[in-house]
Amino acid sequence: MGTGSHGEVQQDDGRFRVTRWTIEPGGAIPMHRHDHDYVVVPLVDDTMYAVAPDGSEVAAELRIGESYTRSAGVEHRVENRGSTNTIVFVEVERL
Repeated sequence: MGTGSHGEVQQDDGRFRVTRWTIEPGGAIPMHRHDHDYVVVPLVDDTMYAVAPDGSEVAAELRIGESYTRSAGVEHRVENRGSTNTIVFVEVERL
């Protein structure tokens, strides 16, 4: 059974890792922990949800090209609760 998401590493030069993430409607990126500071660059306008291990959640309002950053140590599951639109973003990790 798939998760409804996939990541494609576009670049990894030992300094930065660039991954293009796609989350299908109803899909999710399973629970994970970020070991590095990172930047998210949305490629769509939509809402995705970050759910922490304790069940708390944050709705991230994505706007094309409006980047945001997060610090290393973040742990969450990322969900696309929509029924029609695919969420796509680029994640840039500082290694």
